[in-house]
Amino acid sequence: MIKVGDRLPEATFAVMGADGKEEKKLSDMTTGRKLVLFGVPGAFTPTCHHNHLPGYINSIDGLHALGVDEVAVVSVNDVHVMGAWAKASGGQGHVTFLADGNAEFIRACGLDIDLSAGGMGVRSTRFSMIVDDGVVTHLNLEDNPGQVEKSGATGIIEQLKGE
Repeated sequence: MIKVGDRLPEATFAVMGADGKEEKKLSDMTTGRKLVLFGVPGAFTPTCHHNHLPGYINSIDGLHALGVDEVAVVSVNDVHVMGAWAKASGGQGHVTFLADGNAEFIRACGLDIDLSAGGMGVRSTRFSMIVDDGVVTHLNLEDNPGQVEKSGATGIIEQLKGE
């Protein structure tokens, strides 16, 4: 599993652009930049949609004021679902919605969780991280994927203030 001090693996995500599906390279998001990246088990799922994502959307100006260049959410969903979630949540234009449809990035980081018992298959565990120039400086993992206690925006803000 990825840990503080590790460099994120290279990945290319699908994102929904103005004219449809586009590709976004992780290295373009991180090189010389500070990124807050958080992962959720599924777009539109209750905890992700009502508890996790809104904290980041509502805190976006404060995160930028603390030196964050970009805030992104990753989920093992297809680009169309992530695009719809961006619109429905009000996060479009504020948070970057990264589709990791085959869980390639999540697996490479060791952040995958098998939720087959609940009919969801392989998904992302719930996490947040601060990435500075491609290197993980803070990593917050939830013990229970149905709760947001460690990985929310409030905790990230406190970590950024402590830097």
